[in-house]
Amino acid sequence: MHSFQFRVRYQETDQMGVVYHANYFVWFEMGRAELFRRSGFRYLDLEEAGFLTPVIKVNCNYLKPAFYDDLLSVETQLDKLTPVRLEFSYQIKRETTLLATGETVHAIIDNNGKPQNLKKKAPELWSQLQQV
Repeated sequence: MHSFQFRVRYQETDQMGVVYHANYFVWFEMGRAELFRRSGFRYLDLEEAGFLTPVIKVNCNYLKPAFYDDLLSVETQLDKLTPVRLEFSYQIKRETTLLATGETVHAIIDNNGKPQNLKKKAPELWSQLQQV
């Protein structure tokens, strides 16, 4: 599991200073990007090779609210990797307090939206992704 920290910005909150629920999905994306980056894998490599990974399923369980100026961490883990799919899990915390958990599932498609088998079509990228 990879963890990184960030501070809640004012624009991410409502009038009461509570984080708007949709921002958690943005934070999940930040977690995925950082997980890849810290593993030496660039999402851009997938795109340059003609592959995309759209979200096909997403879930967030809101346990406690986050507030403006909180210092939060997003813990991200690649739970399942298949030649045609990626599955991630997330935990968002304020220090040791768990605020939210979530999951995303991503398809591997080409630029035309057709499902692709990354292991067969790009074995070098598949190998790199397995290291994440």
